[in-house]
Amino acid sequence: MSFVEISIDERVALLTLNDPDQRNALSGPEQFEALVASCERISNDKNIHCVVLTGAGSAFCAGGNVKNMWQRICDPNAVAADQRYRYKEGIHRVVHALHGLEVPTIAAINGPAVGAGLDLACMCDIRIASTKASFAESFVKLGIIPGDGGAWLLQKIVGPSRAAELIFTGDKIGPEQALSYGLISRIVEHDDLLKEATALARRIAANPPYAVRMAKRLLRESQHSRLESVLEMSAAFQALAHFTPDHRELVETAANRSAR
Repeated sequence: MSFVEISIDERVALLTLNDPDQRNALSGPEQFEALVASCERISNDKNIHCVVLTGAGSAFCAGGNVKNMWQRICDPNAVAADQRYRYKEGIHRVVHALHGLEVPTIAAINGPAVGAGLDLACMCDIRIASTKASFAESFVKLGIIPGDGGAWLLQKIVGPSRAAELIFTGDKIGPEQALSYGLISRIVEHDDLLKEATALARRIAANPPYAVRMAKRLLRESQHSRLESVLEMSAAFQALAHFTPDHRELVETAANRSAR
């Protein structure tokens, strides 16, 4: 059984973290590789226009596996420098793969999103939470720090002050507080979560795919670029968009409708 189950329907890929007994914890290389491979499959399939990421069972993702952490502590041959490369060659690959997807991504957060699990949700473009969701950037509770880019990801979404509060305290917050922070965009009834997330994904997937991909790239670049640089990229992308078949067809349809 793969850690990530993938199904594709009407140009929408549903990725399900599928280890409910372990609350979908990110235990090690097998889980990281499954996530990276799923992202690579999506990147190589131009018929996929949007992605929904969720968890099986009661949790979205419980973050790192504490049993694995204890084994590492007890290993007399463990070397700090080696651990650095395990991060770079492990979960950092997930960050690059998921955060770097060209197509829009929606995290459907069905339960606790803790530590690296919260950061996994933050790698997505949109986050929708069920009434049973909870959130904690809880690394400090175990005497560690966000080793997977969470300090960058969370700060981009909720701002420096709230990110600092969540990271420094490790406190758990519920969906209402997450909504007020801007961490999620909406709360839905638990049983309606996948239906609502999939409906949103299909509305996105119905739009011209190259325009959506370029719009996502502009959003990402706008987070850290000067206005002049974003304007230059906008002009270049718009020039490409003007000559796509989708644009021609949609403008022709609109022009014919207005001429009636």
